[in-house]
Amino acid sequence: MNYIRAGYPGLFVISHEETRIEAELQAVAKQLKYGLFAWSITEGLVDTKDGGRREASEPLEAITQIQELGENVLVLLRDFHAFLADANPVLVRAVKDALRVAKTKGRVLIIVGCRQVLPPELEREFVVLDFALPDKAALSTVLDGILKSAKLKKPEAEERTVILDAASGLTTTEAENAFALSVVETSKVLPNVVSREKAQSIKRNGLLEIAEVRETLDDIGGLDVLKDWLLKRREAFSDRAVSYGLPAPKGLLILGVPGTGKSLAAKATASVFQRPLLKLDAGRIFGSLVGQSEQNLRSVIQTAESIAPCVLLVEELEKGFAGSRSSGSSDGGTTSRVFGSFLDWLQQRTAPVFIVATANDVSQLPPELLRRGRWDELMFVDLPNPEERAAIWRIQIAKYRRDAGKFDIAALARASEGLTGAEIEQAFIDALYHAFAEGKEPTTLTCSLVLGELVPLSRLMGEQLKGLREWARGRARLATSRSAESGERRIAA
Repeated sequence: MNYIRAGYPGLFVISHEETRIEAELQAVAKQLKYGLFAWSITEGLVDTKDGGRREASEPLEAITQIQELGENVLVLLRDFHAFLADANPVLVRAVKDALRVAKTKGRVLIIVGCRQVLPPELEREFVVLDFALPDKAALSTVLDGILKSAKLKKPEAEERTVILDAASGLTTTEAENAFALSVVETSKVLPNVVSREKAQSIKRNGLLEIAEVRETLDDIGGLDVLKDWLLKRREAFSDRAVSYGLPAPKGLLILGVPGTGKSLAAKATASVFQRPLLKLDAGRIFGSLVGQSEQNLRSVIQTAESIAPCVLLVEELEKGFAGSRSSGSSDGGTTSRVFGSFLDWLQQRTAPVFIVATANDVSQLPPELLRRGRWDELMFVDLPNPEERAAIWRIQIAKYRRDAGKFDIAALARASEGLTGAEIEQAFIDALYHAFAEGKEPTTLTCSLVLGELVPLSRLMGEQLKGLREWARGRARLATSRSAESGERRIAA
């Protein structure tokens, strides 16, 4: 409303919710005593007050009709950004002329689109606004509408809060559909049905997905420092933490050797905080259309903040932003702009979104991404020491429904020196296949035979591993306490 009252002639609102935006504009127009017209290529220019229609099936014709409207008028332009994509010079000129006149007549042209598409000639003519996803109050209104139409009793306050938490991150239309589907399936609105629909809705955009969290800290062998760090922050998003004056934690960057449990620890973080886990593939942010990459990042941020408090997992961070330095010569600066926006969000965000990122090759990460303040901690995960290998063997043997007490765990820990946790798991799987082929149960000997044939990653990438350890010295905190490390690792490090 402030932009309209200040006399801004052009607004570009990014949203999928045309209906909700029109409802908001109707309220604004009523309060300011403005007229409200809406244009689409199928309906022409329609006066929302009396339904009067002016024929305008082409965008250029619509601009002409707008010029004939009186003063103090809001004009909602649906899908208009699609006609600006090819930067038709005649249409661009007509829009610029209409904006110039609108400034003196109290008219406001409001383009609504799901992504920002403006030719360079119009980028400074429109103020771009992100229309926030509905808050709990708006979702509550939608829920009441569904309950009333289905003649269902309103849930208790605690249950209602859980339902609205499950719907956070959906548009009003998506929430209405999810509530209605739950009523059809179960004759009531259940949060698990709403959560299921939200997961599918978020996954459809290809940028984020809500992951089912099954991993806990008990599934991780070792990494005592990392576990302790997380446990001390497990109530960081609680009301008690807020009243105590604790700032919300920002995030954790986990660096280290591939297969050492970085992703597992990142997923277990969500179970520690008891918050939903969103997974982001940073590479998917980048699109082929002009402005699509920037809009994709805005969509990710908007969705994550609307679901907050939550945990956002970004795996293999270096693959998403490794090319930011040469972006100007390789992609017209798109990666650099997206990277800059991501850095700004890391630093400035206030919503309780805890980001857990993993990286294998730290040399590809830009230095500004590693600066403290953007992360609460940088953790380095090394190869497991003997105690950690023993713990990993016990976890993996139990995972595949075998009794770890029947194995010589100490011998297996010694035999698997230099292996990552992922390699230990695969070794036990191979032992299961060997035993299955022979019609027997796996034994310590079976596992030892498999280990004798395995070439560990630490041998294949010895030089890279040494360089990674050298980099981590003094720059990152070790995920395992030094008292728990083997003498061999300390010498190697």
